[in-house]
Amino acid sequence: MWPVGGGPNDEAEALVGPAGTTDTNGASPGDLVAWARKGDQSAWAALTARYSGMVWAIARAHGLGEADAADVTQTTWLRLVERIDRIRDPERVGAWLAVTARRETVRLRRHQVGGRALPPLAATDPGPDHVCLDRERLRVVMTAIQALPELCRHVLRLFALSPGYAEVAAALDMPIGSVGPTRTRCLTSLRARLGGVL
Repeated sequence: MWPVGGGPNDEAEALVGPAGTTDTNGASPGDLVAWARKGDQSAWAALTARYSGMVWAIARAHGLGEADAADVTQTTWLRLVERIDRIRDPERVGAWLAVTARRETVRLRRHQVGGRALPPLAATDPGPDHVCLDRERLRVVMTAIQALPELCRHVLRLFALSPGYAEVAAALDMPIGSVGPTRTRCLTSLRARLGGVL
């Protein structure tokens, strides 16, 4: 569970500790994995900053509530800590995390008490600090997204947070060559639903 007021990045950073001194700006995923294997805390911090949102989005896209998504996110990062020396292709650590998050989500869903159906994702409440116009635009966009087919909803949510096609393909267990055309079709459908509203 995340600490009060926390989120996926807070928990992941607590797992790996404070950042070290390595300059990780612009580092490739492979470099970050190599440095993390040597215990470089700044590399761990950079990995969690880069991929925690994606891991969280995968759990939520598969219908988990916030508490369960937090558990999946925490477990996914724990798996990376345990297995970082066994990652075969460090450049694809994002895809590895996506697959792990999807598998942990499936595992958790299988163990849900009594096999109860999980509640659908709630629409995001923009909060009182947004002006009325922003609220209305968000409502219109959310309504249009909810009206899309399930695959499109998942693809668009993941692309909002994901660093790349490989991670989205791994999260949704689809061929990487299908991701781009699927995203294009989903965006076209979303634009058609929105029309000239925005």
